[in-house]
Amino acid sequence: MADIKQALLEKIRNRSAVVGVAGLGYVGLPFVVEKAKMGFQVVGVDRNPKRVDMVNRGENFISDVKDEELKELVDSGLISAVGSFEEAGDLDVLVIAVPTPLTKNLTPDLQYVENVTALFADHVRPGQLISLESTTYPGTTEEIMQPILESGGLKADKDFFLAHSPERVDPGNRRYTTKNTNKVVGGVGPDSLEVAVEFYSSTIEHVVPVSSAKAAELVKVYENTFRAVNIALVNELALLCDRMGLNVWEVLDAAFTKPFGIMPFYPGPGVGGHCIPLDPHYLEWKAKELNFNTRFIALAGEINRRMPEFVRDKTWRVLNDLGVAPSKSKILVLGIAYKKDLCDYRESPALEILEMLIADGASVTYHDPYVTQFKHKGIEMKSEPLTEKLLAGQDMVLILTDHSQIDYGFIAENSKHILDTRNATRNISDNKERITLL
Repeated sequence: MADIKQALLEKIRNRSAVVGVAGLGYVGLPFVVEKAKMGFQVVGVDRNPKRVDMVNRGENFISDVKDEELKELVDSGLISAVGSFEEAGDLDVLVIAVPTPLTKNLTPDLQYVENVTALFADHVRPGQLISLESTTYPGTTEEIMQPILESGGLKADKDFFLAHSPERVDPGNRRYTTKNTNKVVGGVGPDSLEVAVEFYSSTIEHVVPVSSAKAAELVKVYENTFRAVNIALVNELALLCDRMGLNVWEVLDAAFTKPFGIMPFYPGPGVGGHCIPLDPHYLEWKAKELNFNTRFIALAGEINRRMPEFVRDKTWRVLNDLGVAPSKSKILVLGIAYKKDLCDYRESPALEILEMLIADGASVTYHDPYVTQFKHKGIEMKSEPLTEKLLAGQDMVLILTDHSQIDYGFIAENSKHILDTRNATRNISDNKERITLL
């Protein structure tokens, strides 16, 4: 065992270890690039042939990856992509970064993790490290993955090494990247932990070891649950301020001047992305398995899921005040992405709001410089150019994503009315009478 471990540690230290990354999305591709920059041979494995072909051509499709870096590393032979483990060759390390969605009943859907693990089980050999980065409930690595990987007779932490190191990717964040974001690592045993820490330390500036894979899994879901609960708190405050006729943004800005004991969170039309709307439900589900009710988490989810409907209702209230029948209204939705300055619209509340507005009879168009077109539940739309003519023809502009490159002064000057759910118009001094805040 010691010889197997030392051999892998030496391969990691001298960069001769061949690294496989299953899943070439927002987590996987940036990790591929960082590992290759350190001199590792990296093979991306993805069942999407379009992604595989793009990577092999050196064509980037993830905003957090620099186009020129990917091209250079592909051309140098350090990065390649394949569609299956049969094509991947002999891997010393496998990092799994596949989606972990929810079912319609808000229960964990681990089909991608299970499928990748089962496919790789035939390729497990002594002296390999397998690390799961996908966000999941505590116990997945040991309870789901380990039995599958051990089905061929090899044992985790004895013949091969198994760990969990949750991804901490914040799409669009220019300050914290894969390299300089602290990395939590937990193994299924001491040797697995040692090997995993060595592997991640070769790329990431600060690695944080924890006692087990289960502890590492809980770290991630707690991080996103923390955000979900605090966002729910300010969303509930926004609902209360709406009843009281107060400006929630004014209240929050004043509250956040306190230099201690408070942390800024802001309301919005709902929560989106691949983390906050999903991850707390993983923890909630696991808690129920232990006959424990996570009341804060359940309530936070309820409040956050209520926000799109509140935005729809407030839209109709404002239009009624303007003398416009909602069913005959023309509305321009500004922003489809779940977060500013991104093209990612996974779980975006804008989609649900747009769907409700259309169902209520409104004529809806949209503009988003990052999402040029989308398909959602039978709705197919393309982004319209932002012109004076387009704005003048709308009864309302509904700001759902506060992209930095949009000229909100131009919007205010040429629109009949604006409902701003992000406080994107906070610096507008003229035409304030045309603006209603969330």
